[in-house]
Amino acid sequence: MRHPSHRRPWHRLPALAPAVAALAFAVALRVAPAGADEIFVTNERDNTVSVIDSATYAVTRTFPVGRRPRGVVFARDGKRLFVCASDSDTVQVIDADSGKTLADLPSGEDPEQFALSPDGRTLFIANENNATTTVVDVESRSVKAQIDVGIEPEGMAVSPDGKIAVTTSETTNMVHWIDVATLTAIDATPVDQRPRHAEFSKDGKTLWVSSEIGGTVAVIDVATRTVTRTIHFEIRGVASDRIQPVGISLTDDGRLAFVALGPSDRVAVVDARTFQVTNYILVGRRVWHTALTPEQDRLVTTNGVSGDVTIIDVPSLKAIRTVKVGRFPWGAAIRPVAGAAPAGEAAAGPK
Repeated sequence: MRHPSHRRPWHRLPALAPAVAALAFAVALRVAPAGADEIFVTNERDNTVSVIDSATYAVTRTFPVGRRPRGVVFARDGKRLFVCASDSDTVQVIDADSGKTLADLPSGEDPEQFALSPDGRTLFIANENNATTTVVDVESRSVKAQIDVGIEPEGMAVSPDGKIAVTTSETTNMVHWIDVATLTAIDATPVDQRPRHAEFSKDGKTLWVSSEIGGTVAVIDVATRTVTRTIHFEIRGVASDRIQPVGISLTDDGRLAFVALGPSDRVAVVDARTFQVTNYILVGRRVWHTALTPEQDRLVTTNGVSGDVTIIDVPSLKAIRTVKVGRFPWGAAIRPVAGAAPAGEAAAGPK
């Protein structure tokens, strides 16, 4: 093989140079978005939201919100941020650029998690203390309905087609199915102990539900509302009672599921097609939830006890950075800096 110094220099290959330049530019475009996001993290004990620049992994600002902020999600415009201020009994609407509170929505008592409808017009809010799901019209800031569900509701999700909403009840150990057209509860599916989070697949065919005390994730067929798979976790050297699934993120291509496993300090990587656990990634202490960047090349975890977030590189499935935020980070939502519609939410956390 000839030494690299003997190869013909680029300036002697005029026909190839434009093609090489175009390829380099295309690669740059694919890589650049990873540094073009803002990560918003709720800090439960500090009553604040921290904002992380994903290009530098530095906290660029922190702003105050209501008491015990938990769930967090962006409006479709990427400019307004919704925050569940649980101990303030409200969902706050916040200008994401300035951090100023624009309005308080009537959320019902002790809002835990919420989900925004695909059209961006309706919030479905789990109210832990009074066993209801509150449905709020975002634009009119009015309550459309309060729906009775199981005891201690927490997890919330809305199907991609916007026809079904679900609430998980921690004490009743059920998933409650709500018909969005009529705003009535139509069915319930039993799962393992203390279901905390629910996540629809991108195609809307399956619903993934974590059971914290049961130590499992149920995969539910949406058409029949029955559990078709139950995923168990086992980590060498970690006691089974420390493996407590909470947050779930699913990739849009249906290939991977990421499950936050609480005090085990790990995120499980699951093949979403075979439902087999393929890896465990060590993160911060007491990992609560996860959020994927819009490009789905990074996964963010909120680590309550260590007061930080972990950044995971999705292609290599390796933790690449730890970022210190406030006390007991809980939920995370991510948007491109330009303010386009975001992808990703994590909206649950510790008791």
